[in-house]
Amino acid sequence: MSFGSQVKEELSKINNLAKKDQVKMELCGYLISSNTSIIGKKIKFSTESEYNINRFAKLLKNCGIDNYTINIKGKKFFIEFKIPEKNAIFEIDENSCKINKYESTEFGDKALVRGVFLGGGYVNNPEKKYHMTINLSTEQNLDFICNILKKYTIFAKKLESDSMHTLYLKEGEEISKLLAFVGANTSVLKFEETRVIRDTSNNLNRIVNCETANLTKTIQAGKKQIDDIKYIKAKRKFSELPENLQIIANLRLKYPEASLTELVKIMDNSISRSGISHRLSAISKFADEIRSR
Repeated sequence: MSFGSQVKEELSKINNLAKKDQVKMELCGYLISSNTSIIGKKIKFSTESEYNINRFAKLLKNCGIDNYTINIKGKKFFIEFKIPEKNAIFEIDENSCKINKYESTEFGDKALVRGVFLGGGYVNNPEKKYHMTINLSTEQNLDFICNILKKYTIFAKKLESDSMHTLYLKEGEEISKLLAFVGANTSVLKFEETRVIRDTSNNLNRIVNCETANLTKTIQAGKKQIDDIKYIKAKRKFSELPENLQIIANLRLKYPEASLTELVKIMDNSISRSGISHRLSAISKFADEIRSR
């Protein structure tokens, strides 16, 4: 089972069906997702999750909507019911649902976002990358949910086209906050555990890459210094170098792969790292002067 399916299974088992206000808002979340459509005087919701379709049916019953049908076609479940004549929960606007006279509360907001995620959400396996999307039915519903999340410092981005209205998150921190917000507590723990392992691994890789780059840089610099010293000797100009530069030049030839820090230790700290660097630069400059003659 994918991580996204595990999240939806967990959310589908939340035991809050006795709390009518939350049930109504969760149902509204389902209804404004992209997987809900209006066909004539009926509303149809589709999903590939058996847990999801059962949750939807329970929400309908708790809202007093008993007349519905469930069908299966391939891997998809479809639940269909007539639009209630008297309804204070949602309204139909241009063949899509929208929330009717919403009064925001923290529990209501959480239930609404939970329903939206169950209805049209997807979250990637955090071992691969951080990515969550929720598809809404209209631009208005997309803006509505984004503004609710913003109240709780969960910052989502929007992606829109003629046929798609998507909220998406690509930061691990934001995804974790949203999962916790909708009540997927077990999934949050798993997500955070994976996140710690992944980020630690990434940090280790960055350190290794940095050390490799520094080592390569050190080797390349050392090779250039040795080439310059050998060139000076080949042109019989080594004796023209000051004694302090000759000492460093011979030291570099003797220890071609040593870093500047290691050369300092070899000289018993009698000269600083910057001092050795300065002298090697002076040697290279002298070699360049010989080449330009």
